[in-house]
Amino acid sequence: MSSAEAESTPPPEYTDSRLQALTRWLKKLDPTPFTLTAVSGDASFRRYFRVSRNVSSQIAMDAPPEQEACGPFITIAQALRSAGVNAPEILGQAPDQGFLLLSDFGDNQYLDALDEDTAEPLYSDALTTLLRIQSAPPPNLPPYDETLLLREMTLFSDWFLGKHLGLSAEQIPLHLPALFGQLAASALEQPQVWVLRDYHSRNLMVVEQDNPGVLDFQDAVVGPITYDLVSLLRDCYIAWPEQRVRDWALAHRQQLIRASQLDATVTDGQFLTWFDLMGVQRHLKAIGIFARLNHRDGKPGYLADIPRTLNYIIQVSRRYDELTRFSNWLEQDVRPRLETP
Repeated sequence: MSSAEAESTPPPEYTDSRLQALTRWLKKLDPTPFTLTAVSGDASFRRYFRVSRNVSSQIAMDAPPEQEACGPFITIAQALRSAGVNAPEILGQAPDQGFLLLSDFGDNQYLDALDEDTAEPLYSDALTTLLRIQSAPPPNLPPYDETLLLREMTLFSDWFLGKHLGLSAEQIPLHLPALFGQLAASALEQPQVWVLRDYHSRNLMVVEQDNPGVLDFQDAVVGPITYDLVSLLRDCYIAWPEQRVRDWALAHRQQLIRASQLDATVTDGQFLTWFDLMGVQRHLKAIGIFARLNHRDGKPGYLADIPRTLNYIIQVSRRYDELTRFSNWLEQDVRPRLETP
């Protein structure tokens, strides 16, 4: 095969017109022969390809403009890098076409690297980076307001309870909207900081320098100080013993106080309550999204993560009187339906 043929041949599973346009754009940036290899995508319409030239590689992002705007990614990536966070460097951009060329963090996700031996150093790096994010002034970001918090939780009702489990409106407890309101109120009473919204083991890459490499931040908002912390420590894709999670969370509270991002009058108990209830809000949203990815987008792989995520909600809800009724309903009526083939 000639060099010209090699550089213009897409991965066999991708032969669409957008990939052809991306290939032409990459040639204009650098005529050096290259090959494209599909790499893991995310739970959106974005796709990623590794661009390999000799011994170097970059990542090309394909984000259809009618579905995924590149502007927020560019703005937030640059702001993160200015704050000392290892976000991808933007090496080329054509936002009107939906194409970006990014530095390559490799393929070693936190999710694959985490085990009993690596958890402490990897989480130490991730928490140090999180503190750096939370301490930096965010760019002009939308607020994580009540409307958005509530809209996210309705995904649980609409897509998981209704679409996935087939529950009718009469089978869904009447107290659910009030519960959603309580969770939103807890989120809004917290100090508000820069929130990436998807700070977890599938979006953190193990790299040799300035670990971790941080991905998937284009939906960042200004929101609750415990949101990204609970995303990381009560990860939908990997679970740790509860005492270990609480120890990590409280150690981060101390770091936030030292960095003047949290008032010292916020007790351990108050911080853990915020952390717990924020996790319930996030996990309700996540379960709804996992169900939607299956039924709307044809991505069933995330269904396997629903039991773990539902278990987080049940475990936390047992500890709070105002959530006991909800926890009982999830255990008695919802989890059995999920386990039924």
